[in-house]
Amino acid sequence: MQNTLFALLLLASSGVQADCPSELWTRDSLLQLKAQAFVLTDEEPRFETAEALVACLASPDPVLRDGVAYAGLSTWFREKKFTEEQLRALQAQLNALLAAEDPEGFTRPFAALMLSELARTDRVSPWMTTEERLTMVNQAIAYMRSVSDYRGFDSETGWRHGVAHASDWILQLTVNTLVDAPQVLALTDAVAAQVLADKRHAYVFGEPGRLARPILFAARRGVRTEAEWQAWLKPMSDGMADPAKAYQDAEWLVKRHNLVAFLQVLYLESDISEGDDLMALKAAVLATLKSVP
Repeated sequence: MQNTLFALLLLASSGVQADCPSELWTRDSLLQLKAQAFVLTDEEPRFETAEALVACLASPDPVLRDGVAYAGLSTWFREKKFTEEQLRALQAQLNALLAAEDPEGFTRPFAALMLSELARTDRVSPWMTTEERLTMVNQAIAYMRSVSDYRGFDSETGWRHGVAHASDWILQLTVNTLVDAPQVLALTDAVAAQVLADKRHAYVFGEPGRLARPILFAARRGVRTEAEWQAWLKPMSDGMADPAKAYQDAEWLVKRHNLVAFLQVLYLESDISEGDDLMALKAAVLATLKSVP
């Protein structure tokens, strides 16, 4: 088994595989890679293998997409297995996936999820230039604002989860102290835009919790006062007290569901926090909750 995988790895060095699975990287060989916990017998072809895994992020097969491609790449990112040059090359491939046509709805969310892991590498050990980091911040904002496919989990095809994956990406950038306060504010504004983006869709796949996480970390950075947080939350609750719509309108009910779920996560996490860094956000959230019928 080890010798078979090693032979495949050597062949991979001759070029990037655009398909997944492929003649070179069959489903069995990819599962073998996972079974070995992504430990390679030789370090040389790791980057070429990573390029093959990037292609698998677009696979309709959840075992290959999530269980192999995402798991393998995130493992190697967290183990710091790539040079800065290689990280930039992988980022370029992920950016291409993010911009690709995506009729099945898998490619862009998983490119965003993998870009969140790439952003984490820069947060842990900075390697991007200031300009590169700003470009990524703007990409994450644009992607969050663009998500309009709200499919989450399917028992046959697995996860899509564009909103949650965009939130994970924004979270890694928000926590990065090299991302400055104005950029953090812009990132939180992108989250706000998605909380109530589609009043026909009720979030049922954990999206409010994922959307809340970057807001909590932004609050810990002290980027807004209580009054500023309240002003930030106000547009979300506007119109909720309209007696003509309260509990009498389908879109109002969806809006209330999504808003309250988001606010409840923010309030609970702020309430159980041991420090005072979330108190401004907590007070603003409580005031907003009280305004919702």
